[in-house]
Amino acid sequence: MKIPLFSKKPEMAEDPVCHMQVDMSNPSGGTAEHEGKTYYFCGPGCRVAFKKEPAAYLSGEKSVEM
Repeated sequence: MKIPLFSKKPEMAEDPVCHMQVDMSNPSGGTAEHEGKTYYFCGPGCRVAFKKEPAAYLSGEKSVEM
């Protein structure tokens, strides 16, 4: 038996660097702001890479395969 309050699925976002799914309520890699939007990361390395070249990752020019 599932209790609705306890079986609520977390809201997810896609890491713009490696494209992994990240729990928005507890992102392991933290968050970063770019042009007024918040991005969520699976790990600190993805966040650091994104901060160096956000436009390249958002355009798809760059990505990291996991």
